[in-house]
This record gives sequence, C-alpha cells and structure tokens, in this order.
Amino acid sequence: MKYVCILQSVNHPTKHHAGLTDDLRARRRAHCTGQVYHTSKYRPWNLNTYVGFSDAERAVPFEKYLKTRSGHPFARKRP
Repeated sequence: MKYVCILQSVNHPTKHHAGLTDDLRARRRAHCTGQVYHTSKYRPWNLNTYVGFSDAERAVPFEKYLKTRSGHPFARKRP
C-alpha cells in the first residue's frame, strides 16, 4: 500500500508538504524530528490528510499533482 500524505506545519499553518510513503507514522516522525532537511525549519508537523493507493503507478502521479501550481490549492482545502 502506498500513501500520499499532506502534512501541515503546527507553527506555520500556511505551510503544507505533500509526500509519498509506505509508513505514515514513520514518515511523519522523520519530518517532526528534523530528519528531512526540506521541512525541518517548519516542524512540528501534523498529518492533515492521506490517501491510500494499491500501487505506486497511481500514487506517484497524484503526489506530483499536489506539488503543482493547481495542486497546491487542492491540498490546502483538505482538512
């Protein structure tokens, strides 16, 4: 199972991060402990939304979409 997750910064609520993972808890922990350089300055992170996919062939395009200009508003609207 592949998951596309949207994380939201606790201290900077306008900051979101979309990512692809096999383990949601481990990935969130990595972002919150500063192991991911790109997101370390906005930690801690809450898991905002996630979508499960049966295979990577479907998950990867959705993750890429969330990182596009039109995907950003979509990600921000998810509670």
